[in-house]
Amino acid sequence: MTAPRSHGSGRFPTPSGEGPPGASHGGALLRAATRHSGVRCAALAFLSLAGTAAGLLLPAALGRALDALLANPSRATNWVLYCTALILVLAVLDACETVLGATTNARATAWLRERLTGHVLGVGPRAGHRFGPGELVARLVGNAAQAGTAPATLAGLFAALAAPLGAVVALWLIDPRLALVFLGGVPVVVALLRAFARNSSRCVTRYQDAQGRIAGALAEAIGGARTIAAGGTADKEVARILRPLPELSREGHRMWRVQGRAAAQAVGVAPLLQIAVLATAGLLLTQHRLSVGELLAASRYAVLATGVGVLVGRLGGLVEARASAHRLGEVLDEPETAYGTRHLPPGQGTLELRAVTARNRDGRTVLDGVDLVVPGGTTLAVVGRSGAGKSLLAALAGRLADPDSGEVLLDGVPLPELDRHTLRRAIGYAFERPALLGETVEDTIGFGHPQPPPDRIREAARTARADDFVRRLPHGYATPCAAAPLSGGEAQRLGLARAFARGGRLLILDDALSSLDTVTEHHVTEALFRRTSGCGRLVVAHRASTAARADSVAWLDGGRVRAVDRHAELWARPEYRAVFGSDAAVPAGDEAVHAGDESASVGDESASVEAVPAGEGDAHPSGERNGGRP
Repeated sequence: MTAPRSHGSGRFPTPSGEGPPGASHGGALLRAATRHSGVRCAALAFLSLAGTAAGLLLPAALGRALDALLANPSRATNWVLYCTALILVLAVLDACETVLGATTNARATAWLRERLTGHVLGVGPRAGHRFGPGELVARLVGNAAQAGTAPATLAGLFAALAAPLGAVVALWLIDPRLALVFLGGVPVVVALLRAFARNSSRCVTRYQDAQGRIAGALAEAIGGARTIAAGGTADKEVARILRPLPELSREGHRMWRVQGRAAAQAVGVAPLLQIAVLATAGLLLTQHRLSVGELLAASRYAVLATGVGVLVGRLGGLVEARASAHRLGEVLDEPETAYGTRHLPPGQGTLELRAVTARNRDGRTVLDGVDLVVPGGTTLAVVGRSGAGKSLLAALAGRLADPDSGEVLLDGVPLPELDRHTLRRAIGYAFERPALLGETVEDTIGFGHPQPPPDRIREAARTARADDFVRRLPHGYATPCAAAPLSGGEAQRLGLARAFARGGRLLILDDALSSLDTVTEHHVTEALFRRTSGCGRLVVAHRASTAARADSVAWLDGGRVRAVDRHAELWARPEYRAVFGSDAAVPAGDEAVHAGDESASVGDESASVEAVPAGEGDAHPSGERNGGRP
């Protein structure tokens, strides 16, 4: 039976469809955000149009009041009151529009962030591999806030368009010749607005790209702060982080120039149109075809009709929102991991890889046609040199990544066919640098859904040899993670305890013993390999002592399984011994832990034992290093 593939097959799917990446998703995202704020947008549009209508009535009322004052002052009181009422209505509507616009922006931004955050977590480690943590944060925080202004801006844009259109109609009602004079210059205004929108869009896109690169570099530097301090390269890192700054400044100045040019052109065109309308109105006044009040109204309507500045501001905001939505759409181009509906039959966690091939984003084949079986209730250690594909194999085994071809099965069921909760309950993970998530140490060990009961959490901590140091913390298991400075080995033991507490049918340890001291490693592996039953265990091992305790060893070499056998049998081969950087003979079985090879590690993947503050862990949930390359 062939397993159904998740949409976007392969480990790193590429966006499908035509057009630039993110374009279709960006437009759909703006439409969805507008629908989400539909009621508020409708209310905002109503308030804006009501304000526009009041603003269009005011010049006519002022003209009538002026004519009444000139003709019969005693009859002008009502018109003055009408003008006062319109001004008060305008003030109230403007205040309501301001408040409603701000809340609409906030709600739309919150919705976009929730939507994008859920999608990123649904995509999994692949999202971090493509964009990087800093770039993702920049998009989910800054770009989401800019895109969130689109619904309110769009609602206000209709009112901004209604004002000049209504003013032209009012000029026509006063005298058609006034409207015709104004319409003669409309093509020039339209051309200015189109040029502004086109030029501004390019500048905003490049500006946001430069912002994203700076955010990405800054996140990398923060994550490697200890390495930078130890290497004394702070000045170089500052220069690297700020390398896109000249481009950012250039595009920012270009944006200002585009807006300034549009404003200057508007300032040049608008007065000419207003003068033309006023000159025509003055000529009609001398011919007694217009009253003084109508002349006043025409002058006000000419100003409203040439309100290009308002349109430029609205269009500028909409351009920025569209560019930001485009960047959010690129995140949505990464498809979420699809899950099936099947549940697991009875079993002990037999893992099987059938002709599994996986490539990285550059197209390089990391695993090539791997066939491997981990019988239920047994332990398989995976060893190999750096780049052999060990961490990727561990990610595929628990479906933190999908292969480009082949399939992975647990107790005979392909992983993509399993229900999400069934899959995650069945497989437990421990990583080399665990992310210590949760408010307290107990939350960290029990992290997951559903959270294990407290007695199981403490039993798992004892198995991982974490119970002693946890009890010495100020508040024991209730100690906040931020108040629990941990060494690398202690953090790793909490990660192991979390995996043990989850239970399940398959336990995957991706170099999760590397920071443990020799004695602790002996106790943990003793519990892991000898006392744990009813589940399969896949262990990425860099120490010969760990491989010696496993039931069997899978030796990866160049992306292929070179051999599967017991450690004692493989140790007779010099090439196998060279994997651990040692040519000395090591006894087989339990005695291996006393043979002095405990610190031997694979190539350049030696584990760090420096202190790791609580909450600091692998940037990628899969535990893969070097940007996703095993």
